[in-house]
Amino acid sequence: MNRSVIWRNAPTLPLSQQLYRAQCHRKFACSTYLGREHDPRIKALGREISDDYAIIREKYETPKYPIVLAHGLFGFAELRLSPYFPAVEYWHGIRDALTAQGATVLTPTVPPSSSIADRATALRSALEAHAPMPEAVTIVAHSMGGLDARYMLSHLAPLPVRVAAVVTVATPHRGSAFADYLLDEEVSPLHHYLPQLYQTFEKAGLGTAAFSQLTRRYMAEEFNPSTPDQPDVRYFSYGAAVERPALLSPFRHPHAVMTQAEGPNDGLVSVESSHWGTYKGTLLGVSHLDLINWSNRVGWTVREWMGIKKNFNAIAFYLDIADMLAKEGY
Repeated sequence: MNRSVIWRNAPTLPLSQQLYRAQCHRKFACSTYLGREHDPRIKALGREISDDYAIIREKYETPKYPIVLAHGLFGFAELRLSPYFPAVEYWHGIRDALTAQGATVLTPTVPPSSSIADRATALRSALEAHAPMPEAVTIVAHSMGGLDARYMLSHLAPLPVRVAAVVTVATPHRGSAFADYLLDEEVSPLHHYLPQLYQTFEKAGLGTAAFSQLTRRYMAEEFNPSTPDQPDVRYFSYGAAVERPALLSPFRHPHAVMTQAEGPNDGLVSVESSHWGTYKGTLLGVSHLDLINWSNRVGWTVREWMGIKKNFNAIAFYLDIADMLAKEGY
């Protein structure tokens, strides 16, 4: 069995940018975030989901087809740092929960920071490695994984198995302003270090093409025009938005950059960029890592002591996605 596969049963600015840029004029500088109750941009961007996935329900439908979980940038299936410690999973507990509900789940590994084309090719190879081949599969993709899936469907046909549906979760379909920021030599304090960073990646055998391909310009001018949806595939999507992260959060600065440039976001991907196909809604108060069950447990414990109930459980979210796919006939 393939070791990288684990099987277990610049157009016109959108409304949100126009509204926000009326208040913030300096490039990548404004960190103001309107409270959700006063922010018209979130309501203009689809259904708001506040606590639908706070708890796990007693019953979920089981999907007919296997689910392929496609990871994002710097992702992996399992990472084992030492034989003395348990493996770290990208899909932390999600695969096991889906399997426990009767779903068959594939968690392929693709090159963590390579080009979309290289990652999509690895995703296709992972599908091809499975035997026996199922009638069809569905793909549930986090972040950049959604771009891999779209590229594979548009450019790498014929596929070894039919893909019936793709569900993308916080995928930057229109790029990310934070990628723009990192590559902007005029404003990013990190730009000076990019050559050394790229050199380090290359010495480790890792690609670096992913970074430039996640910019808004690349997505608008190259990727999206050349990557049309396939008529026989259903496309669904979810986005997420979190208010200003805590002082020590790694998302605090990216969130400020994203808010100024694109509006509501999860710390790395805006709600608007997440839209593709049938948009199922915006998860409120959920960060980019919360979406794969990498929540800050210490932070949530403190909040619970303060009487603040947790509004999102990633396990419940993915079980509901599987339930939705089953009810759609997949």
